[in-house]
Amino acid sequence: MTTNRNRRVVITGLGTICGLGKNTKEVWNGIVEGKSGISEVESWPVPDLAIKIAGEVKDFELSEDIMEAREAKKYDRFIHFALHATDEALKDSGVNLEEFDKYKVGAILGVGIGGFPITEQTARAFVEKGPRRISPFFIPAIIPNMASGVLSIKHGFMGVNYTVSSACASSCHAISNAVEEIRSGRHDLMITGGTEAVICNLGMGGFINMKAFSKRVDEPTKASRPFDIDRDGFVMGEGAGILVLEDYESAVKRGATIYAEVAGHGATSDAHHITAPHPEGDGAYGCMKKAIEDAGISPEDIEYVNAHGTSTPLGDVAETGAIKRVLGEEHAKKINVSSTKSMTGHLLGAAGGIETVFTALALHTGTIPPTINIDNQDPKCDLNYTANKAVKKDIKYALNNSFGFGSTNSSLVLKKV
Repeated sequence: MTTNRNRRVVITGLGTICGLGKNTKEVWNGIVEGKSGISEVESWPVPDLAIKIAGEVKDFELSEDIMEAREAKKYDRFIHFALHATDEALKDSGVNLEEFDKYKVGAILGVGIGGFPITEQTARAFVEKGPRRISPFFIPAIIPNMASGVLSIKHGFMGVNYTVSSACASSCHAISNAVEEIRSGRHDLMITGGTEAVICNLGMGGFINMKAFSKRVDEPTKASRPFDIDRDGFVMGEGAGILVLEDYESAVKRGATIYAEVAGHGATSDAHHITAPHPEGDGAYGCMKKAIEDAGISPEDIEYVNAHGTSTPLGDVAETGAIKRVLGEEHAKKINVSSTKSMTGHLLGAAGGIETVFTALALHTGTIPPTINIDNQDPKCDLNYTANKAVKKDIKYALNNSFGFGSTNSSLVLKKV
């Protein structure tokens, strides 16, 4: 496909929910202050699970202004998060949907897994009480594409409507696809980002038995510690990060706030292992390189990297090596890198969505988020990870990385406007 390089794609609306808060202002303030959204899980019984900490969204119910409670009960929590964050993003953008061709407004979201909580509840009911206890709404409640589907139905988006499911790279892949829809002229407005909600016995238990989680259960707020030598795994998070994308000229014409431009994107495969990263970060290197080339800039133009940085022993080292390789070691050591997962936990399929929100706000506000819990930096992770405290810095270009199970990688380059 030939892209229209004269059609720039900008971010004009943000919607956010995670363990740090239920709107973008609340979440971003927590990020800048270096707060942790990790705590002991409260929403479901976990007597037999060894690890009971996560970046859980507490006390959340979808507003009846967004969807009536009777209707909302038909859908899993990840869809509720998407509806909630999209409502905020659309209001934040100030867009009047009536002014757009409805066939040129679309939704592409990233969802890594889908409706685990309702799947677990339904499976239990089936085993205990038989097949008659399976709700007729069970399938629509859990399938990943219902996130974008329900949004499109609610808001009347009649353009493209689908969900990308590529593990922890889902949201960045979704954003990349949405960018191409606007670049090409096929769409004028896109709702994109990601949503995830798999904090339940089934979801937690699966990752626990993979030995993927941090075991620092006695100190939840210190469990996610990317690039620290004592890191021992990631912490689950949940929530959504939703963005409104549109053509730059359209945004300027209507006087919209422009948070950042999505200048480039790249995608690769490690072609290495179903869960482990390539030890030299080959796929991550190629992914970032493609994104930088797509943006039409030099590696030296990158001033900040919002790292995938999951707090796993292998992943953080591999990503560090890939950053040095693509930016050049000398330049890489001059810039700021951070992992906001140290505060939110890992939102899996929604990670790229919420971290693109943070990267856009870093450019827009001139504030680099910190990586908290770096008490003893790993010598193998030898970059400036903006340890424990946010930094004021005016930057023009930033990278956002998302890498996922199945050897998949996605990177975005954002530009200050």
